[in-house]
Amino acid sequence: MSNETQKTSNFVHFRTQSSYSMLESTIKIADLVNLATKNNMPAIALTDKSNLFGCLEFSIAATKASIQPICGAILNILYTHKGENKFAEILIIAKDETGYQNLLKLSSFGFIKNDRTICNHITFTDLETHSDGLIVLSGYVDGIIGQLLLAEDQAAAKDYSNKLLSIFNDRFYFEIMRHGKNKEGQEDEIFIEKEYLNIATELKIPLLATNKVLFNDASMHDAHDVLLCISEGVVREQTNRKKVSNHCYFKSAKEMEELFSDLPEAIENTGHLAKRCYVMANSSEPNLPNFLSTTIKDNKLNNEEDLIRSEANTGLETKLQIKFEQENIPENERKTIREEYLARLEFELGIICKMNFSGYFLIVSDFIKWSKKNGIAVGPGRGSGAGSIIAWVLEITDLDPIKFGLLFERFLNPERVSMPDFDVDFCQRRREEVINYVMDKYGHDKVGQIITFGKMQAKAVIKDVARVLGLKYYVAKYLSELVPFNAVNPVTLSQAINDIAELSNAAKGKGLYNLNTDSNEDIEALNELISQVLSTALSLEGLHRHASIHAAGIVIANKNLIETVPVYKDELEAKILTVQYSMKYCELSGLIKFDFLGLQTLTVITNCCKLLETQGINIDVSKIPLNNKKTFSMLSKGLSTGVFQFESVGMKNALRNLQPDDIVDIIALGALYRPGPMDNIPTYIACKHGRQKADYLHPLLKTTLKETYGVIIYQEQVMEIAKVLAGYTLGSADLLRKAMGKKVKAEMDAQEEIFIKGAVKNNVNKEQAKAIFATVAKFAGYGFNKSHASAYGVISYQTAYLKANHPVEFLVASLNLELDNSDKIIIFLQEAKNFNIPIISPCINQSQGVFDIKQEIDKDNNPIKSIIFAIGAIKNVTQAFGDKVAKERLARGKFKSIIDFVERIEPKLVNRRCLESLIKSGAFDSLHENRQSLLNSLPRILAYATSYYEEQQDSHQMSLISVNANSGDVIITAEKPSNSELAFAELESMGVFIKYHPLSQYQDIFETKGTIKNSLYLNKELEDGSHFVTL
Repeated sequence: MSNETQKTSNFVHFRTQSSYSMLESTIKIADLVNLATKNNMPAIALTDKSNLFGCLEFSIAATKASIQPICGAILNILYTHKGENKFAEILIIAKDETGYQNLLKLSSFGFIKNDRTICNHITFTDLETHSDGLIVLSGYVDGIIGQLLLAEDQAAAKDYSNKLLSIFNDRFYFEIMRHGKNKEGQEDEIFIEKEYLNIATELKIPLLATNKVLFNDASMHDAHDVLLCISEGVVREQTNRKKVSNHCYFKSAKEMEELFSDLPEAIENTGHLAKRCYVMANSSEPNLPNFLSTTIKDNKLNNEEDLIRSEANTGLETKLQIKFEQENIPENERKTIREEYLARLEFELGIICKMNFSGYFLIVSDFIKWSKKNGIAVGPGRGSGAGSIIAWVLEITDLDPIKFGLLFERFLNPERVSMPDFDVDFCQRRREEVINYVMDKYGHDKVGQIITFGKMQAKAVIKDVARVLGLKYYVAKYLSELVPFNAVNPVTLSQAINDIAELSNAAKGKGLYNLNTDSNEDIEALNELISQVLSTALSLEGLHRHASIHAAGIVIANKNLIETVPVYKDELEAKILTVQYSMKYCELSGLIKFDFLGLQTLTVITNCCKLLETQGINIDVSKIPLNNKKTFSMLSKGLSTGVFQFESVGMKNALRNLQPDDIVDIIALGALYRPGPMDNIPTYIACKHGRQKADYLHPLLKTTLKETYGVIIYQEQVMEIAKVLAGYTLGSADLLRKAMGKKVKAEMDAQEEIFIKGAVKNNVNKEQAKAIFATVAKFAGYGFNKSHASAYGVISYQTAYLKANHPVEFLVASLNLELDNSDKIIIFLQEAKNFNIPIISPCINQSQGVFDIKQEIDKDNNPIKSIIFAIGAIKNVTQAFGDKVAKERLARGKFKSIIDFVERIEPKLVNRRCLESLIKSGAFDSLHENRQSLLNSLPRILAYATSYYEEQQDSHQMSLISVNANSGDVIITAEKPSNSELAFAELESMGVFIKYHPLSQYQDIFETKGTIKNSLYLNKELEDGSHFVTL
């Protein structure tokens, strides 16, 4: 490299946009920093459109590359011209810490403060109020002055220049851009330049040479043009669309100096301006609100450590009393147990307090206790947090970690400080209430969600580019399907082209040899277009496409979020703020994440228990016995539909083979049933039932592996093996576990050496130690977190217990969460039949909006429970409509006829499709015998309902007692449909047969001839070539 190229440039780019300017730029943050490095630029600004999404990521990356990061943004500003509101661009740069704080605010205002009907924007009042510490660049053609000059209103342009000059003084610069002659729209730049320079000279406003940087280099112009088409949803051939100059790339200092050779001061000013800026977005240590400041203080408790110790000791005593009573532990054993639990408590408290995490535990404990107090179901635990006894005694989790053999070090490693992370499951329908509580407690300005960014991934970007370039849909679909699907580790287009021969050939212009093309297709042109699509897609893959909200993450800050980070709202009316940084950079900014997850299963459990309460049966699922024979018997038969984690066909087969008889089997199977470890299920089952001898690898490891019959299932077992065999501490064993999971050779080699040395010291043969390390490393790659497996295993058991002991209530609770999912309704109703639970057809005088329970006594005085089909589960009918019907029935009595029904329910609620579905489902059978008669009368019924309602409206009175026209005046007679026709009408309206079945006419034959299992013939061709189907 020559001295000339090594020389540090005097030019600095101040108008650079990254892919965080959604679908406007092809430049990734890493690319931007690399370009600055390559061009020996001492500094670089990031000025994305309307946001600071990438600000912290950029600052960290630039600093790491020894380049000065300059933080800014291109914002829309509202201004008035000749009485009309208009929008223009203005570029703001943070000069110092005050400026950075104002940059955060202004970039947020466009999302959270001002009307976004036309676009995100700030006002002049916003700008003036928050001008301190900011440097403002005027914009050029798209700026206020540029727009006014294009409108040939030089006076107004000069007035606004003076206005900005009066606010910012020497912190206001006139941008000047030269994107080349005779390019799309660039005539405007040439047109305004003379007047622009005149105003700058007259008002003594310094000039700044800028270039829109939207793609890496000139060769990316075509790909960027496609990106703009994707953004606008247009094809490239369209003429009236957005285009940019082919000069909007990252130009070198030399190119910019040549371009502005007549205005050298405009180039020099970029260097001077960079030196004026001495602030950037910084990472920060974790900052939590002080919990005591939000809680009623006890004079004896002066800090969070005192409080957590007090709460923990009180909580432990409560938990132990429950444990002693539930497990019938004799008095003479209680002291020893208490000492064991107290020792674990003190050990964890020591680490938590030393790491200053007391406040974190107290905050989580507080909102979980509030949730439970207010009847909101909370899961027993999720993730490694269930391994903490402090979490257990503070009611964060509901698992005794000592009883379940869970390790605290898997959650919080004393040998490597990192933030604890509790993921908490709440009843899906009430999760928002908990978030509202947190917002009310800590302040709405201090609590926020976390943004996430969707990217242009391989399959989607192929289709996007293909549409823009005019490649036929069937070809694009074929191309995208050649990319392998991997939900966990998505395959990149580059990988797919390298690995898939047909894609590789297509990228080289050799075509798709397995694609059936149209006979009149120009194959050579098609192959060239396919190659162009793939080439362009490669250039655009990985760019940000859209912003959305993290499904669970919530941050709680110790001061207003907008003072620390930029914020965002996906809608102006949204109740909660969202941090503009993704999760990684949110945490690096010092904000602490709490995961509030909604789990539908908890809603099922809650609703099931509520149904039982109406019958005087009170169940606390956290206190149910874990050895219920009925539960294990049901699971052993594979009757696990609706049971959390155990609904798949494969799981049902595994349960039948396993014959579980202990909660540890449920936990183990939940952990094993995944790709990789699934191969060990037969070994686990064989060893459990004595058909195979368990291999414990070494006598010292029998205790560690006995529970799982020698199969290494859990990450905690890997840690225990390292501790027992090689003398690791559990903290260092956790580091070993992570190294094995990452499979980095250097780390693995170092750990293997430590492991073998430790094992040899423990009198283990070196070769055997080496073999055990290799075996453990293999299992560790897909070992499961036992704390999480145990917590979710308990939820599985709870659902199984409720189903086995209270099947009607459980199935009704499950059905009511699937009212809009006919496939799931069919599955649950079939399961009801498996449990011999009667299903009652929908009835307008009996059914509710949701599935309900009917209790009766049979002739032998035995209770019978039936499931009443929900009105809200009938096709074309909603739950809200069903609730309205039930409410009307309760208020004014049962309906007497379909005419009475339409008189009492507003016509706007009862359209033709709704009424037709109700009739076909049999909902009016108790009032009218002939469904076909009602169907034929539908036009007359609806016409009557409309005229009746209009008459009542005209007289301004809705009679409390129905006029009840004579049904004979409206209902016409018809021939009764056959049972088969009635059955298929039910199938059409409900998705299931209930009252009628098309095979019911053959009942006598079935009884005399017998039946066969459909599983013997399903999906198999019979001798005569026909196929067996089920109805």
